[in-house]
Amino acid sequence: MLNTLLVFMQNGESRIVLHNIYHIYRVTYALILLYKLNQSSILMKTTTGIKSTLFPMPDRNRFLKTGGALIMAIMLSFTYSVRAQTVLFTFDNIPQYTPFPVSTTVSGITAHLSGTGSSYSIQAANVLGFTPAGFSGNVIDPSSINLADLLISFDQKITDFSLMYSVQELACDTSATMQAKAYLKGNLVATTYTIASVPGTWPVDTLKCSNTLGIDSVVVHFYSHPSRCQDWGVVFMADNMKVIPFNPSGIENPATYIDKLIVPNPVTKSSAISFTLSKSENISIAAYDLTGRLVKNLFQGLLTTGEHQLYFDVTDDSFNNGIYFLNITEMNFTRSYKVVVVK
Repeated sequence: MLNTLLVFMQNGESRIVLHNIYHIYRVTYALILLYKLNQSSILMKTTTGIKSTLFPMPDRNRFLKTGGALIMAIMLSFTYSVRAQTVLFTFDNIPQYTPFPVSTTVSGITAHLSGTGSSYSIQAANVLGFTPAGFSGNVIDPSSINLADLLISFDQKITDFSLMYSVQELACDTSATMQAKAYLKGNLVATTYTIASVPGTWPVDTLKCSNTLGIDSVVVHFYSHPSRCQDWGVVFMADNMKVIPFNPSGIENPATYIDKLIVPNPVTKSSAISFTLSKSENISIAAYDLTGRLVKNLFQGLLTTGEHQLYFDVTDDSFNNGIYFLNITEMNFTRSYKVVVVK
């Protein structure tokens, strides 16, 4: 587990070895103790690859004015670094006019974007001749005036999701109700509804949903039209998607034991998924369609250390021709792969 090892008076020096910066506050307290003991020096060393640095301990007053403040600032920066960070998808890295489905990666998180019906595409924020408040650069834009759900899935679990939207309404006194449904492994885990707080023309608001156990896909849906409005449509634009990655340990980059993973693509009949495990681990593999619905559980169980092959069979009636997402999950980490089924 995460431990902080304090070793005092070793070879005439006081050393603090940080085995994990997760316990940085304990170290802060230790620094206070060392200060009170008026030790001659402090050696800070972390196992994160940071080069060891020797901080000379000045007299008490000088320590409070200079060195102490510096060390405390460094510690606070380390503390903030282990907090879950919000990842912002602006969609500016996707070229204009790109039709869905499309995938985009930011800060190591890949979002797969698709839609029902006529779906969506990436357009400039001013595609309608004006820019909704808060929108900029490239945005998600409907490909027709017909109702279409926006489907978003992620290659790993997140805990929080938000998306800025602007719905088609002209000089309305009320606004449409938008819905977000969040799923984890095909199971519905959260449903939220939002009505723009300031109605009018193409009003803007933000849909949000969260689940502490994780979310791997979200469906954004135009739920109901405004109660008092004559000129409205069932379409919406979207921009500035924010997510917080799932991080149960509180440590960045949780350990993953799957290596040399090969996922077949496309899949025609039965193909082998091969990978190597560096330790025994419970593994689950499941296939989902573009709506986030669980299509089939392919495997779930304990696998031992070494090489493995599991078969992805699409010959039964569960699969039609089309795009699916293959989720491979270990202890606290999920990888999602887009595969095409061609029978």
